[in-house]
Amino acid sequence: MKKNRTTQLMTNVLTVIFVVIFLLIAGRFLYIQTTGEVQGINLDEWADSRRTNSYKITAKRGSIYDRKNMALAQNRAIYDLYAIVDDSFSSDPEKKLKHVADVEKTANALAPVLGVDVAEVTAILKKGIEADKFQVEFGEIGSQLSQETKNEIEKLKLPGINFRQEAKRYYPNGTFASQVIGLAQKQDGEKIIGLTGIEAQLDDKLQGTNGSISYKRDKYNTKLLQPDEIIQEAKDGQNVYLTIDQKIQTFLEDALSQVVEDYNPKRITATIIDPKTGEILAMGNRPSYNPNDLGEVENWYNDVVSVPIEPGSTMKIFTLASAIEEGVFNPNETFKSGSFKIDQIIRPITDYNQSWGSISYLEGFQRSSNVAMAKLVWDKIGTDTFLDYLKTFHFDQKTGIDIPREKAGTLLYNHPIEKLTASFGQGATVTPIQLIQAATAIANDGKMMKPYTIAKIEDAETNDVLQKNEPEIVENPISKETADQVLDIMGTVITSEYGTGRRYNLDDYSVAGKTGTAQISNPKGGYLVGKENYIFSFLGMVPKEDPELIMYITVQQPELEADETGSAPVSYIFNNVMKNSLHYMNIQPDKEKQVPVKTIDFPNVINQSTESIKNDLEKKDLDVVVIGNGDTIKKSNFNEGEQVVTKDRVFLVTDNPIIPSIKGWSRRDVIELSELLQLDLETMGNGYANSQSIKPGTTIKEGTYIMVEFSLPDRISSKESKQKEEPEEAS
Repeated sequence: MKKNRTTQLMTNVLTVIFVVIFLLIAGRFLYIQTTGEVQGINLDEWADSRRTNSYKITAKRGSIYDRKNMALAQNRAIYDLYAIVDDSFSSDPEKKLKHVADVEKTANALAPVLGVDVAEVTAILKKGIEADKFQVEFGEIGSQLSQETKNEIEKLKLPGINFRQEAKRYYPNGTFASQVIGLAQKQDGEKIIGLTGIEAQLDDKLQGTNGSISYKRDKYNTKLLQPDEIIQEAKDGQNVYLTIDQKIQTFLEDALSQVVEDYNPKRITATIIDPKTGEILAMGNRPSYNPNDLGEVENWYNDVVSVPIEPGSTMKIFTLASAIEEGVFNPNETFKSGSFKIDQIIRPITDYNQSWGSISYLEGFQRSSNVAMAKLVWDKIGTDTFLDYLKTFHFDQKTGIDIPREKAGTLLYNHPIEKLTASFGQGATVTPIQLIQAATAIANDGKMMKPYTIAKIEDAETNDVLQKNEPEIVENPISKETADQVLDIMGTVITSEYGTGRRYNLDDYSVAGKTGTAQISNPKGGYLVGKENYIFSFLGMVPKEDPELIMYITVQQPELEADETGSAPVSYIFNNVMKNSLHYMNIQPDKEKQVPVKTIDFPNVINQSTESIKNDLEKKDLDVVVIGNGDTIKKSNFNEGEQVVTKDRVFLVTDNPIIPSIKGWSRRDVIELSELLQLDLETMGNGYANSQSIKPGTTIKEGTYIMVEFSLPDRISSKESKQKEEPEEAS
């Protein structure tokens, strides 16, 4: 009896427990059915996400172009290779395989294209299969593949082999205004971000805004017939157009590379500006870097705007201008050269040559006499007035150029010795861009122009101009009459028998210029000594009567031969770059008995006879290159009516294009050819083409990949570097 009661009790307890559990479960189901949530997670949304694919639509970063629409920085598609090894991905294997079913066949096909052993590819695929993975990556051997490699693999039609497209920032010209354009790279595997130069300065405008796309799919990752697709379009970044001219910059880069090869200087800066507008046409530094292949970068900074230097004797231009503007400069008045001592200083101001004796102030400027400049400031202009002129030329402030990390020099002007040495560019410091801005007043009728590199910013889709920079006069430090007189006197530095700038004389054009040989501060005190321990410089304006271009060059501590002076590397850069730039710009020579540069209006060549057009153009002294062996011309690098200068290289593309021999061509010509033919160009090195990956005579088509290697010619000829030396000052 007692046993039955116990059993009944246990039965009742279990029944109660069961009822409670049932009620809890039923209540839970009822709650879930009513709210549609589990632990705060909405089940509808969770189920929806499980059968929905969502992708980010990456906005394309804006491109950077030169003043004539040549691409300087742009996004380039690269590809990462991956393989699907899960057989469940092939919903109907008999109809179509979507995974790697035959490892051996796949590895044998892929390995030669990737340039690796078959065993390495086999191991990657087998490891993924054994680990029961859905897909496998190929690591370094399958990352950042070019379009050509991708196309080659796709032709193999290997099941399960797929690509993931990414964007990489690409700089078509390699080492080319690198510190101006800057560098943009992908950060943390996400978007491309500007790190230096214009890429960083305008990163917010170049970036763009990402979009997205989502749609419903089945378990095989196939979009449903009613996918409920939602698309949010991406907004591409804006395009930036610089004042840089690709051809002039190429002239400059080639010259800088040649000087580095021959003289191994510590540093070089060079800048070309249009003095009428302030537009920077070319700007280069050494050391520089190739943003496509960084390696070890010696110098990230743009020394033209970021590194103040003691300018040396180029500063005498502004001392002269101040004296003329004050009406105290008499070119024929004489003074005793050699040394100049006032009571307020311990050591006298000296000239690099003590034997000139009594000379005129004009000759003093031609010979680059420190004493002449010091006496002008102390005895004639007055130190307070001279300081006012230095400030009016903006040597006490930044220029405001649209390049990041600009610094201003320092006007040391507290003690009598500093007031004297400032007259010839010692003690006080300036950046090259400060000196260039001040020089525009000399070349532009007394109007000083603000330098700038950004011409305009456009909407990438509509081409609407969103921002445009215009020339800006920042100061009028001197009159037109003073500017003209300074130009005339600077011209005598080049033409006078006493001039320190005779080496910078051009055959076709008159030059106004001033040389500089600035001492370099010794960290231990004083200045470095020795023939090579200077910053050699030149500031030149051409043509003298109405300058179209100003060029300022500094070369620090070049390795010179026994019979060379510091003007050898500087003059090589100036003479070659300036001459080529003036001819390219179709600026007529202004010296007498010179044959003017001829220009012609380019004729209509499209669908014309190849042979007939070739003969006609060659008669007009053009360098004609026929691309292909077809009878009819289909493309050219010049448009009808466009002005062409004598000796310009003209490309005529026929209806059956083949690659020509490009040995000896400049980088500029090679890039122009690749853009005309829409080739996938990759370059290595600097200078002139010496090898090409496609054999001349090979048939080509749009997208064909070609690698071109460049190298520099032999050392600057002895005729150029060892000519009879002119006098050279040392501050």
